[in-house]
Amino acid sequence: MIDPGEPAVEGTGIAMYESYWNLSGSPFENWGEEDFYFPSEVHETALLQMQYMIESRRAAVALCGDCGMGKSLLAEMLADRLSESETPIARVVFPQLSGEQLLGYIADELTGQCGPVDEPPRLTLRRLGDFLGDNVDQKRHAVLIVDEAHLLNGPDQLETLRLLLNLRHDRHRGEAAMTLVLVGQTTLLTNIERFRALDDRVATKCLLNRFTAEQTTHYVEHRLHQAGGDCDTLFSPEAIESLHLRAMGIPRRINRLADLALMVGFAEEAQRVEVRHIEGVHQELVAA
Repeated sequence: MIDPGEPAVEGTGIAMYESYWNLSGSPFENWGEEDFYFPSEVHETALLQMQYMIESRRAAVALCGDCGMGKSLLAEMLADRLSESETPIARVVFPQLSGEQLLGYIADELTGQCGPVDEPPRLTLRRLGDFLGDNVDQKRHAVLIVDEAHLLNGPDQLETLRLLLNLRHDRHRGEAAMTLVLVGQTTLLTNIERFRALDDRVATKCLLNRFTAEQTTHYVEHRLHQAGGDCDTLFSPEAIESLHLRAMGIPRRINRLADLALMVGFAEEAQRVEVRHIEGVHQELVAA
């Protein structure tokens, strides 16, 4: 707990904020999240499921959740956890391209080489198929991670993904030559289900549910601990309850509200963050 008799902290900006609360860093920043990763049951389960499906040479998996649930972070961690035999690993953010353009873009990213301008789709598929075949011969398995995949809702785009999943290497028990990892908001599930030919190829669908009140508490405790702080000292139990309610169990929103509440508490020279701080910053964000 902060001693009200101590002199005011000298300095400016975030350094004052961290020093006032006796923190070694900013606990609720959204950048550099891997250092502050909270291994919740839902996140760890999703990671293990995706890793297993890739190692089992399944054709496709989907990772879905609300905006701010940490999907992109999980995709990064998945790539880091895969073995050396899972290569190449290409990660693309959904570009606004037609089906044919998307095919060329993905082929270039996976092969590491740019194809000819205006290359016909059949030749692009052949180029990619030859590459994946050689990759399998070297006992390797390609992984393609498509972020913001919920934006893939056009029939030609979904058909492109289906064509990619048809690229198999018959000499190796018909296993998929690569695994497609689709990462996006929950509408991705609807888009996939509407395209049966693709839906049938998705081996598992991992859904990141919002945190429960208990998980939110553990999340805040973990983030503060990573920055050298203590949750019981810095947040009242009622403030944590309010934080969960206002952030609706979404990590990114928890980060934003908790960070601003600590800043306001610092400005007021408060002993700890109380409900009024959470409610105050929430109202400011709603009004903004």
